[in-house]
Amino acid sequence: MKKVVVILSGGMDSSLTAYIMKNRGYEIVPLHFSYGQRTEKRELQAFHDISNSLNVIGRYTIQLPFFKDIGIGTTSLIDRDMQINEKGVSTSSIPNSYVPFRNGIMLSIATAVAEKEGAEGIAIGVVEEDSSGYPDCRENFISTFEKSINLGTKQGKFRIFRPLVNLHKSEIVREAIRYGVPLHLTWSCYQREDKACGVCDSCRLRLNGFKLAGVKDPIEYVENTKYKG
Repeated sequence: MKKVVVILSGGMDSSLTAYIMKNRGYEIVPLHFSYGQRTEKRELQAFHDISNSLNVIGRYTIQLPFFKDIGIGTTSLIDRDMQINEKGVSTSSIPNSYVPFRNGIMLSIATAVAEKEGAEGIAIGVVEEDSSGYPDCRENFISTFEKSINLGTKQGKFRIFRPLVNLHKSEIVREAIRYGVPLHLTWSCYQREDKACGVCDSCRLRLNGFKLAGVKDPIEYVENTKYKG
């Protein structure tokens, strides 16, 4: 069976990506990164839960401790002295939750894993249409990066699958339901591990997607959340 390495954070987007690739007939090789993010433990739990739901035995969990050196003073996902944005997503600026070149670094490592596994390619759940505006989630970045990894690998014929890149969050919710993704096992919140905060950029985008899709989000949010989609 043909293989694909799926970068799986345990969030809704990456989980749907894994289910789509399995539906396309690929053997899934899940790959998760822990890099000192605030919700590191909760994301890892979601990764294993989703991998188990896909009946995947072999999986990779990779630690990236150097991100802490990069992230302090740079990104609120790592630096706990920085305030996570709770004012909503702006199309005019990149939020402080952006981790410098995170997807580029992760895709590079995923390429090495794909070479080892003899995989056809890598799948990543980047979303450009409804997103926080991260530059490494853009379609033109991914397509250019695909050309680069094929110039620098022995195999030279890898594909980077990004099935969600042009979807809106409401479409992602509907597709996740259609593919049977266990959304109650996913985790998107940037700053809490017990209950989702409901106010960070990621929670806002997720909640709004469920609202527009006309579906209730199955995960639990803090009771006094100021934002309900």
